[in-house]
Amino acid sequence: MNFSEVFKLTSQLCKFSPDGKYLLRITVWSLCTKSVSYIKYPKACQQGISFSRDGRYLALAERRDCKDYVSIFVCSDWQLLRHFDTDTQDLAGIEWAPNGCVLAVWDTCLEYKVLLYSLDGRQLAAYCAYEWSLGVKSVAWSPSSQFLAVGSYDGKVRILNHVTWKMLTEFAHPAAISDPRVVVYKEAEKSPRGALGRPACPSFRAAESKYEIAAVPVSLQTLKPAADRANPKIGVGLLAFSPDSYFLATRNDNVPNAVWVWDMQKLRLFVVLEQLGPVRSFQWDPQRPRLAICSGGSKVYLWSPAGCVSVQVPGEGDFQVLSLCWHVTGASLALLSKDHFCLCFLETEDEADGAIGQLGAHT
Repeated sequence: MNFSEVFKLTSQLCKFSPDGKYLLRITVWSLCTKSVSYIKYPKACQQGISFSRDGRYLALAERRDCKDYVSIFVCSDWQLLRHFDTDTQDLAGIEWAPNGCVLAVWDTCLEYKVLLYSLDGRQLAAYCAYEWSLGVKSVAWSPSSQFLAVGSYDGKVRILNHVTWKMLTEFAHPAAISDPRVVVYKEAEKSPRGALGRPACPSFRAAESKYEIAAVPVSLQTLKPAADRANPKIGVGLLAFSPDSYFLATRNDNVPNAVWVWDMQKLRLFVVLEQLGPVRSFQWDPQRPRLAICSGGSKVYLWSPAGCVSVQVPGEGDFQVLSLCWHVTGASLALLSKDHFCLCFLETEDEADGAIGQLGAHT
């Protein structure tokens, strides 16, 4: 984001009302001028704060008198630009389109509703795929702002177009892949060999792994969710578009070991990667169509249209990668475990060809 100043946002409980009740507020700290601003009535929801891509505006979800609102602030001086109510029962999240012209708002998972608002607070469209079942679980804009992907608890992704805001297509996540055009990569452990071809002595380090191409049809590992517990492991929980909007990566939570990569030009499934463990996180390189994946082990997985590779995190001990984040240039990758983080620098033989790359060093 290109902010004119650098700010730190924190939320805290404080006494606002005359009756002494504690309310939530947002505190904005300027790291340049040391000024402090306060924003009242933020809603504690899944994704209640969203900055526009250019850093000019902040959209904030609010809850007042049992009603949902959205306030839009100008980040240069934190003045209120627009304040409007939303047609939601219990607002769950908001997200700016990358061009900063449209704000997506979605309702609680108990009611399937996605609303699109303009910068001045006008409702542009409303979308509902079905009723009387768990609804929206995840939402993602394409970098071009032409597509809005809506992941649902029924295991499907609906793609809305930016012209009519109606569904362009939907992607299902079947447990069996039978399309011969789809490439299925399966992670498999390597069997280390000794000098004379015998199995090597076991070590305490995690076993190395590689990808193998599976012949279709392929059955993926599925998880039977517990129907009597909250937050069931079903539905599309992760969505991410590649920086050129050509690909969409998804994870269906009841097929936890698989990452699905969809071709957005041909609107079909392109690649499936099945890991040995549940996928914890994935993120696209900001500069090229290269996807980094982690599954809670000591390896990072990289995929691009050229292929995919499993890379052991260099260093001592068992570094369990729980999440990851690319540098804006795509030249390095931050890997996070429970108590530590690791910086990895990627080296490629030819930067121009969008190769997969390898982990070069870390600190």
